[in-house]
Amino acid sequence: MAGGSIPHFQNDAGHAAIEIGVKEFMCVGANPPYDHPHVYLDMGSDDEKVCPYCSTLYKFKGSLGALETVPAGSTYLDHAA
Repeated sequence: MAGGSIPHFQNDAGHAAIEIGVKEFMCVGANPPYDHPHVYLDMGSDDEKVCPYCSTLYKFKGSLGALETVPAGSTYLDHAA
């Protein structure tokens, strides 16, 4: 996502899979203090990617915006920034 910020996603609810509207993103696991190392993930030409830390399956859905998720509420917003 050159020229823009990389969206961050979290999985506090423990969903097996989360649909997102981008192919390059960061997974933080759960919200701090229960997060894991914030890892950059890139789906490349694939439409799915599993986080190597929390095993969340992220699925690309082109109809979603960069910060939208299904189920809703999985976008991580850093309130300290």
